[in-house]
Amino acid sequence: MSGQTVASWLERLEPQPPVALHARLRELLADHADRPVHDVPAACLAAGEARLATLLAERATNRASALDLLAIDALVTYAFEAAAAEPESMERLAADAMTRIAEIPEAP
Repeated sequence: MSGQTVASWLERLEPQPPVALHARLRELLADHADRPVHDVPAACLAAGEARLATLLAERATNRASALDLLAIDALVTYAFEAAAAEPESMERLAADAMTRIAEIPEAP
């Protein structure tokens, strides 16, 4: 997998997500696109966490934000799927993800 990036990993997903979801995942992972493929779990969690924090801060948890909520869910799922390649990292990843997501402040 030498030379592979988060962006190339996203393009090789099987099965491919629906077109609109795939496009949104690309947008949410854009800041992480050039990271090496072994960073997929961290990149997915960071992108999902960032978008969730924004949605909560904006109180945007209605039907209009459905695609973002699906994308966040997909990012967390993909993070753990990618991490499964290194099972010894799963417990640490899960604990870190739960802590970070729980620390996202609620909307004022």
